[in-house]
Amino acid sequence: MLLSFSFLLLVGLMMWFVLGKWIETGLDKKAEGNNAYVIVLGAKVKADGPSLSLRYRLETALAYANEYPHVMLILSGGQGSDEPMTEAAAMRDYLVANGISEKRLLLEGKSTSTYENFLYSKALLPQDVHALTIITNDFHVTRAKMIASRLGLETDAVWAKTPKVVEFKFNARERLALIKTYLTGK
Repeated sequence: MLLSFSFLLLVGLMMWFVLGKWIETGLDKKAEGNNAYVIVLGAKVKADGPSLSLRYRLETALAYANEYPHVMLILSGGQGSDEPMTEAAAMRDYLVANGISEKRLLLEGKSTSTYENFLYSKALLPQDVHALTIITNDFHVTRAKMIASRLGLETDAVWAKTPKVVEFKFNARERLALIKTYLTGK
């Protein structure tokens, strides 16, 4: 019994480490404004506004949009049953309030998963555009790139830090989601 438990613990620790290294591979190179379109992936919206994770993504998107004024931003995220508005609308409100012209923003407000973020946002791209920049939290970049690739999109990325208060939870959940995406493509 102890030997079986030890073996399972060892396998679990090895998987944790390997998946963590896989997550880090998405952070190999930051985007440098080469793509005309950026997708900002949504995250939780609370009654008082964007969650901390979404605020970090929005701060990163704001800095990137200011540095590269030629890029268009696709704000992608629907509305969960416990959210007061779509994630896309909350992102628009934040970016417009911080000086980004609404003319640079495209909203995709029906997605409920990372796969749907890309699927529905791809429909907003001009037909000749097959590359975009992803903005999301660091833990999420590898899986986001994987999903985009499976939908025929070339990507680079800019990542926001993950808030310390949710870092362990999101990193643990992302490891499981990475396995699911690898197996199912979604």
